[in-house]
Amino acid sequence: MKSVYVSALIPEQTITSIFLVRSKEIRQTQAGKPYLRLELGDRTGTVDATMWDGFEQPAGTFERDDFVKVQARVELYRGKNQLKLMQIRRAQADEADPADYVPKTAHDVEKLYAALQEEVSRVANPWLQKLLRSVAEDAAIVPRLKSAPAAKMMHHAFLGGLLEHVVSLCALCRAVAALYPETDADLLVTGAILHDVGKIQELTYERSFGYSTEGQLLGHILIAYEMVSRKADAIENFPAELKALVQHLLISHHGQYEFGSPKLPMFREAVLLHLLDDLDSKMAAMRATLESPEGEGDWTARNAALGRALLRTEQFLKARDPAKAAPAPGAAPGGGKS
Repeated sequence: MKSVYVSALIPEQTITSIFLVRSKEIRQTQAGKPYLRLELGDRTGTVDATMWDGFEQPAGTFERDDFVKVQARVELYRGKNQLKLMQIRRAQADEADPADYVPKTAHDVEKLYAALQEEVSRVANPWLQKLLRSVAEDAAIVPRLKSAPAAKMMHHAFLGGLLEHVVSLCALCRAVAALYPETDADLLVTGAILHDVGKIQELTYERSFGYSTEGQLLGHILIAYEMVSRKADAIENFPAELKALVQHLLISHHGQYEFGSPKLPMFREAVLLHLLDDLDSKMAAMRATLESPEGEGDWTARNAALGRALLRTEQFLKARDPAKAAPAPGAAPGGGKS
């Protein structure tokens, strides 16, 4: 078993452990001195690492997605742990268990997939159900759908994260559609199930998370658009107007041009899909940040998705609860009866 996880790092300690290389760069200081900068990780998170001297030879023996054994000093910088590397080498194949290094959903993936199938079965529109089944039951898609993260970093960034996000979003869509009966719940849920399906090809997730060449060139919105369009075209007599609505859900779900949407949401279900997708994404990002030990006092480290640190409200309230600090009525200061 791995000796020290990222989540257990404590400032001012010296550690020896094995990590997965998430990224690797040779950078230069303002004075022009080169240094090694790495992002190292395991299933509990990532940590930045730097090596200032003597890195040239060992740095040539490993690359991104390799395992490395390091000796390092843990330092706190702007509220986040980082590693000052003293020694580093490529780890041997039998020194690392891959299961220790790739984060995954805390939920049972098969139960998540069963919940997705249940959502598909609840779609009453026969055309939309055929379309959803053609995607969610495709033997070439299902294994990747069960494994893919929903993002590289921002939210649900773990194996099974995409499926967890989709199932959660479907529940949100059902709840909100019940509040607004004019909403076409079938169309909204269809958008929830299909909106991020392009991520199974956009992202790479065998070890560290990154972008495929197709993902870099096209992005998940265009990949999903093409994938779903082909599926609709393969269904005989699929209504052209319904296909256009589904396509619009896919290309507008980011909500704004500056966030990568080719079009703005232009009908009720498209607006709802964007807002609910954003809600689920941000709440998941907040959950991950609040569960991380990084930060100072009652505050977390900076949340990249929101561009701010977050207050740990339970900790904040508990520390300032007068009932916790004041002695019970009738109790003497020393703890005995008065």
